[in-house]
Amino acid sequence: MTEYDDEPIRGLPGHLPAGEEILWQGGPDWRVFARHAFHTRWIAAYFVALTAYGLASGSLIGAALTVAAGAGCLGLLYLLAWAIAATTVYTLTNRRIVLRIGVALNACFNLPLKLISGAEYRPLGPDHGDLALNIEDGRIGYLLLWPHARPWRLRQPQPMLRAIADGKTVAERLVRARAAIGPIARGEAIGEGSQDQRRPGTPAMGAVA
Repeated sequence: MTEYDDEPIRGLPGHLPAGEEILWQGGPDWRVFARHAFHTRWIAAYFVALTAYGLASGSLIGAALTVAAGAGCLGLLYLLAWAIAATTVYTLTNRRIVLRIGVALNACFNLPLKLISGAEYRPLGPDHGDLALNIEDGRIGYLLLWPHARPWRLRQPQPMLRAIADGKTVAERLVRARAAIGPIARGEAIGEGSQDQRRPGTPAMGAVA
């Protein structure tokens, strides 16, 4: 991880070395990010249920306070999602993936493609998706990555490109770029879904075709 103030190229802490080129660059869609990373729909449903209960029990003041609390909570989550999306840049080059993240302080994670042994794509509707990366021979703290980490992978955190537009195309570009680097370590192939250590009730992420 690198912390920096100067950014000669958007999303990168320095100029690209000779022979390296940007294949794709993007970031989260803040609305999709809020729905899936912060579960705003479930939170909204929770406050709606509380409001309905208050109205049914005849507590108009309680229902009004619940509406105000729900609006404030959702407003803060949407504001945080917007700030995260505005300050996040994901970059794929022919040699690495770079995550520039951090709202208050920019931090940069350089992930060489040769250390990526797998990638799993989960669609979030027709146009967006999450792309999780399995990193070999390296470990990044979950809290350092959050919220750009695959949920519930606490022991072996996986960096995740969250709520990216046209994610399937990005995943396919990653597959081609990784294949150009060399064979996958330990016989693992990019695109194969992992079934281990998944939280009960959490659906498996779709494999990259």
